[in-house]
Amino acid sequence: MPRMPLLADQYTVMYRSPDPATVYAYTPGLLRLPSGRLIGTMDQGGPGVKNLPGPKATRGEGPHCWQGKVFTSDDGGQTWIHRADFPFFHARPFLAGNSCYILGHAGDLMIIRSDDQGETWSEPVAFTKDQWWHQSACSVVYANDRVYLVMERLVGPPNRTKTCTLAPVVMSAPVNADLTVRDNWIFSEEKTYIDLAADAGLLGIPFVPGRGMGPGWLEGNMVQFVDPTHPWYDPEGRTFYIWMRAANAPPNMACVAKAQEHEDGRISISLPAAPTGKPVAYLPCPGGHLKFFIQYDEVSRLYWLIASHAADSLTGPRERHRLALHFSKNCIDWQMAGLVTAGGSPKQARNYASLAIDDEDLLVLSRSGSPAAKSAHDGDMITFHRIRGFRDLVY
Repeated sequence: MPRMPLLADQYTVMYRSPDPATVYAYTPGLLRLPSGRLIGTMDQGGPGVKNLPGPKATRGEGPHCWQGKVFTSDDGGQTWIHRADFPFFHARPFLAGNSCYILGHAGDLMIIRSDDQGETWSEPVAFTKDQWWHQSACSVVYANDRVYLVMERLVGPPNRTKTCTLAPVVMSAPVNADLTVRDNWIFSEEKTYIDLAADAGLLGIPFVPGRGMGPGWLEGNMVQFVDPTHPWYDPEGRTFYIWMRAANAPPNMACVAKAQEHEDGRISISLPAAPTGKPVAYLPCPGGHLKFFIQYDEVSRLYWLIASHAADSLTGPRERHRLALHFSKNCIDWQMAGLVTAGGSPKQARNYASLAIDDEDLLVLSRSGSPAAKSAHDGDMITFHRIRGFRDLVY
């Protein structure tokens, strides 16, 4: 049978490791500005980072160091200019008002700002002290003249494998405020997987044993439903949902939580209820076993999902070398639009991608690996891909 054509296997390289054995490429984040300029972010990780010039961010795990980088492109992603380094990681770029921001952590939450479309950046501002945060470059929602996004705090010992003690924290701020000021943000209450989902009576979840993390959730995307026929639609626009990677679960499942904004600005976190009234902690989601990205498109009125495609999750390690694109009108029933890109071997990863819409095209920034990469997890490239006419993939 003929092989399924790949939607965007050709790529340009935004970042390439100077030493694939010791310097790894992580956390691609992508933002398209109204001017058409693209802003790309990523972080270097690995023992070799401590020998590179620039600021470093360590997280108390021995010799492993991190360094964030920001790039811009004015030719649709064909070429990239390195603009700045920053001393934190797991960051994502986003737009609020006339300013660009990059929010991440170096243990504590940190943020930087640009008022010239990403050419220069402010000094980092820390929002917390002596805490341990986590996340990846996931989606952002704009509603009520505010920006909503998720970071997650470890409520317990500083061990990133304990995903059951991660609390997805919704952060909300006015789009026209200075978002480097901590007091301009509202932080939701903190509820971990143990608090909400561990005793939900979920038959068959977790399914795959021995993955190390144990059951839990992480790396959440913000979702809001605008279709009045959706059971989770809120006509007041104050209800949001968090679609998260499901640790130690089948590759077609994700975790979900509900964020409710109250009249006084408080944001509470709970499990959503199915139409039957039963609480829901897991939902079908292709590639939900690894970090995924959900982008809502106002033109097609569809949610677009890019995630790792697993061919056989039961007999081998988590597969990271194929990215698949799906679409859905409700975030429950997903249709596969196609495979976006694939590495030449399992070690040549294509994973942890971020999305942005550019008129008729869908832009992809991928955490990738060449044949020189150390492993599928520790890749050596951040690659840029363009899916042309993505809305024509709907059927």
